[in-house]
Amino acid sequence: MTLLRDADLATAFDHAAHSYDTLVAANPGYHAQLRRSARRLGLPGPGRGLRVLDLGCGTGASTAALHSVLPEADITAVDASAGMLERAAAKPWPENVRFVCAPAEKLADAGVEGPFDAVFAAYLFRNVSDPDAVLSTVHDLLAPHGRLAVHEYTLSGRPVHRAVWTAVCRGLVLPVATALGDGALYRHLWRSVVDFDTVDAFADRLRATGFDRVRALPLPGWQTGITHTVVGRRAGATARTAR
Repeated sequence: MTLLRDADLATAFDHAAHSYDTLVAANPGYHAQLRRSARRLGLPGPGRGLRVLDLGCGTGASTAALHSVLPEADITAVDASAGMLERAAAKPWPENVRFVCAPAEKLADAGVEGPFDAVFAAYLFRNVSDPDAVLSTVHDLLAPHGRLAVHEYTLSGRPVHRAVWTAVCRGLVLPVATALGDGALYRHLWRSVVDFDTVDAFADRLRATGFDRVRALPLPGWQTGITHTVVGRRAGATARTAR
């Protein structure tokens, strides 16, 4: 199958927005793992005076995770899908959380400007056409020594983890999503993961973009070896490595 990209992917997410929260709620530990990744930013609580960008916020699960860890931070949550963002914005939020509809590649056009103390990106990078370009944008939006945490389906590279991911998608996720009319999106979900970087390769992308202190951290439960938090820091004056 062909992966969905850009406007086609945003349209698919728009259509799936009505059932998205129900589907992710069936994933054991989904919200707890997002909170774990948010804590891995290593920012001081309660986040007073900090600016945090939630890039690819979807229906707001990652935003809620950030707010629970950093309740006083100024959080800007961005997503390219108007349908997903509408669901997110309809939930109760304090005044220090705002939502912006924009693709990750066009943040400046939507008035999203740095510097940010941290960027959190959940389930984003395997969905963009040019991950290196988006990483470069994120790097430039961060303050010196600002932090990035990427919570992503990035397989370990071991065949067993790929097999588990495929079995879960084919045996559970795809039948339910197809019944709801969103089979194309969740077939994309399966394929986007198996075609994307392994976790080590993605960590190398961060280093090549100018991030230091890069670490790939596993997440517990059935997604061990499937989902990771990859964290890094914008290096001060360190030059980027040519790719």
